[in-house]
Amino acid sequence: MTTSLGSSSSGVLDGIVVADFSRVLAGPYATMLLADMGATVIKVESPGGDDTRAWQPPVRDDQATYFLSVNRNKHAIALDLKDEDDLATAHQLLAKADVFIENWKPGGLAKFGMDPDSVAERYPQLVHASITGFGTAGGAHLPGYDLLAQAASGLMDITGEPESHGQKAGVAIFDVVTGLHATVGILGALQERQRSGKGQHVAVNLMSSALSGLVNQTSAFVAGGVVPTRMGNDHPSLAPYGPFAAADQPLIIAVGNDNQFRRLATALGVPELADDERFATNPGRNAHRELLRAELETHLQAKSASAWVEELRAAHIPCSEVFTIAQGVEFADEIGLEPVQPAGEEAIPTVKHPIDYSRSGVSYAKAPPKLNADAEAIRAWLHDTAAHTGRR
Repeated sequence: MTTSLGSSSSGVLDGIVVADFSRVLAGPYATMLLADMGATVIKVESPGGDDTRAWQPPVRDDQATYFLSVNRNKHAIALDLKDEDDLATAHQLLAKADVFIENWKPGGLAKFGMDPDSVAERYPQLVHASITGFGTAGGAHLPGYDLLAQAASGLMDITGEPESHGQKAGVAIFDVVTGLHATVGILGALQERQRSGKGQHVAVNLMSSALSGLVNQTSAFVAGGVVPTRMGNDHPSLAPYGPFAAADQPLIIAVGNDNQFRRLATALGVPELADDERFATNPGRNAHRELLRAELETHLQAKSASAWVEELRAAHIPCSEVFTIAQGVEFADEIGLEPVQPAGEEAIPTVKHPIDYSRSGVSYAKAPPKLNADAEAIRAWLHDTAAHTGRR
């Protein structure tokens, strides 16, 4: 590997080469995490570019902030797979790579010799990760949009107030969850390759990731035969757990056990609530949640939300104000999480990688690339690799 494409960090994935043919969110999020951890990620786009380059507003210096959010630390090249020379370059990348990740429609890469069967035969060392919307069987024809997975999985049906028609999450949450699942699958396959010397195909899809990501809600039906319903901001199994009105605005109180509730009752000046048989246990609090809400809010009206947060935290009661995104970033900075990290010489503000390692670093060395920005360096790197290893 030449230094022109190598990672500048001593990350845990130094030496791993990723051929990234994915676009939009799930795949690019996965490959950004890999790149942050030291992998050399080559982002392959069509000549028109990743769709999210045009998902504006908002923008920073005419670049979509959506694209900037998931494409740090990557080297970009534009290839038209219908062009013979560009297709040859794509296969050169696969020959060099450790990981090939794509989110094409099932069967869409077969005509280019890049489908799972062809890849397994031609590049047996390669870990090939495919991301689809609804799998490769009966849902193969369905487009893989996060919103469709939110609707089809049941998330929208359990989100919102009881009288509403359901509500999507405020972010493409299942794209993100699927990207995380893809990352885990890739790392597992790389570990197994160390033992066997062979790559394998890793398949993830939005629908399966959604059902897994709904955890206790899916389990309520699968294991208990209960169909969850919309409960607004209430929790199906815990009380008090949600927003409660203080003097000026709501605050979040998240009581997870009886001891926490006793501390809450004491902090509010009504310790007798913890001995009331209706509220002493979590099942009782759930059965009488509206009565409990009225009791709590009567006492919460005495102070502002911020004053209660300070007081309740001092009593080790889980709570928070309800922040905007801006306030959330500021809060993370205040508590030392350093949420904003500048990427590359351009110092593009990006959100910090979510993992901290005690010995190995993560990288913010390269800003999200412009379309085709690294084509010359990538082609030179491939030529140098072929010249030194005999690969063609």
